[in-house]
Amino acid sequence: MDALAGLLDGPRARGAFLMRSVFDPPWSVRIQDRAPLTLVTMLRGTAWVVPDRGAPVPLRPGDVAIIRGPEPYTIADDPATAPQAVIHPGEHSTTPTGDELCEVMDLGMRTWGERADGAAVLLSGTYQLQGEVSQRLLRVLPHLLVLPAGALDSPLIPLLGDEMTKDEPGQDVVLDRLLDLLLIAVLRAWFSRPDAAAPAWYRAHGDPVVGRALRLLHDHPAKSWTVATLAAETGTSRAVLARRFTELVGEPPMAYLTNWRLALAADLLREPDATVAAVARQVGYGSSFALSAAFKRVRGLSPAEHRQAVGSPDLTPVG
Repeated sequence: MDALAGLLDGPRARGAFLMRSVFDPPWSVRIQDRAPLTLVTMLRGTAWVVPDRGAPVPLRPGDVAIIRGPEPYTIADDPATAPQAVIHPGEHSTTPTGDELCEVMDLGMRTWGERADGAAVLLSGTYQLQGEVSQRLLRVLPHLLVLPAGALDSPLIPLLGDEMTKDEPGQDVVLDRLLDLLLIAVLRAWFSRPDAAAPAWYRAHGDPVVGRALRLLHDHPAKSWTVATLAAETGTSRAVLARRFTELVGEPPMAYLTNWRLALAADLLREPDATVAAVARQVGYGSSFALSAAFKRVRGLSPAEHRQAVGSPDLTPVG
């Protein structure tokens, strides 16, 4: 598992909000659903993504925008067009004055707008990711990135658009997985661009020594790693591994491993039936006490306090 796959392997889309929106100019939609991550792509026509901070960015057919929340933003035919609809948390839509729009603009299967054959058609997929593994990825993304159509050689966009109009058994799961695949494809294409300022852990993946070390840590976080054992697995000396890893990743191997284990633990602790002891074993700590101590030392709160902060049920620290 590489670093990008590892960061995306924890939380996946689960009942993601996918919508096909159809409009005629002038149109403008204010998005304030506080979602941590949204993908938007144009199927027909053009649009502008207008962040509250920063310059408007155009969207042309085939372009894909990734928008990192929870800050609100606007999507419109023109940056000067005033919003006519507002999207709130919980997939709730109103006019700017608060009148309900969900039923008024319902055009059928996952389709919303003014009329079915409008001039502009856009697909949007909204994640409700809250896990710490996802936060580790989100922190390295800009608030808004747009991948041009020519930079993504993939059939996923038309396939997703086609599947969104279907109502078959298991369709929500199919759509979730297609959205995941599109996200990974877009991020991979984006990070490969010289102007993308890819995070250190992504760039380090291309190094033959450090890349292998990262894959080993991601694949086997529970193993009793030391710099010596990691160096032996990568075929180099402790000194060389420690120096190259720190130079490329920005922190020493064991510090990276600790942060990765605790990120995994934070995500696993969100599961209702998780216990501190079980999570500790999964991420490489010998006991619930050891995990709790590390969690408190690095993150400033206990596993139970973390679970309470993210809105999960009470945590009983038993195995």
